[in-house]
Amino acid sequence: MQELKSGQVVELTVLEEQGSRILLTDGEIEIPVNQSEISEPLSRGDRVKVFLYADRRGDLQATTVIPSIAEGEYGWARVIKVSKEGAYVDIGTTREVLVKAEDLPPLKNLWPEVGDHLYLTLRTDRNGDLFGRLITEEKVNDLYEDAPEDLHNKNIIARPYRLLPVGSFLLGVDIPYRIFVHNSEMEKEPRLGQDVSIRVIAVKEDGSLNGSMLPRKHERLSSDAEQILDYLKSVGGKMPFSDKSTPEEITEMFKMSKGAFKRALGSLMKTGKIKQEDGWTELL
Repeated sequence: MQELKSGQVVELTVLEEQGSRILLTDGEIEIPVNQSEISEPLSRGDRVKVFLYADRRGDLQATTVIPSIAEGEYGWARVIKVSKEGAYVDIGTTREVLVKAEDLPPLKNLWPEVGDHLYLTLRTDRNGDLFGRLITEEKVNDLYEDAPEDLHNKNIIARPYRLLPVGSFLLGVDIPYRIFVHNSEMEKEPRLGQDVSIRVIAVKEDGSLNGSMLPRKHERLSSDAEQILDYLKSVGGKMPFSDKSTPEEITEMFKMSKGAFKRALGSLMKTGKIKQEDGWTELL
């Protein structure tokens, strides 16, 4: 009979009810599951699929909420908390999982933030504690899909899984295309797991991609637009100036003509960076 371990998804038999818990068994050992984690009534002898994990004492517990990622399988996990220990992620069950600090970038400003996603699998340590293990380059080589030629010059959303001084390696969010962005093709190094828009600049023979995080020439902002954007960021993302403001107000605040101000606002709206409403301009 297979030895039961933390991190496994197994089918067990209902043994008996004990107050707020139900005891499950594989015929040899008994494992409790809280009533609050059971979505439908169970009776003695019923078979139920559960996910096993170790509690703080190292004892096996069960939940009927099956994770979206299992040992040996890889997937995106959303970051729900970051601390000095590392990044805690949601794997789709009642247990959060830690990606240890030692597996994250040396520079903390490149650590993921809440809402970012890490591509990982599950592991257990000697005590049965679950933790997330980031995907390795070897696994990426086995997993990524060949990109079609017509992706050239298209934009795709991707997330970095490996950061190096020379550049960033990313995987596509919807389809796991493997993408490399050289540091000369980015204004700022992305965080691990951050959603970024990548413009494909080359489809390589091995099916991987080279990308750029720089805007196309016609998409690049003028110095006036950059000035307005910087001002908006400095005042919390909203200002009482719009294309309806007077030339005097614009000149006093931004030292530019109303024509230049309106052109700059137009480019910012066209690129989806701002909106105007009731005489106010707001960052999106």
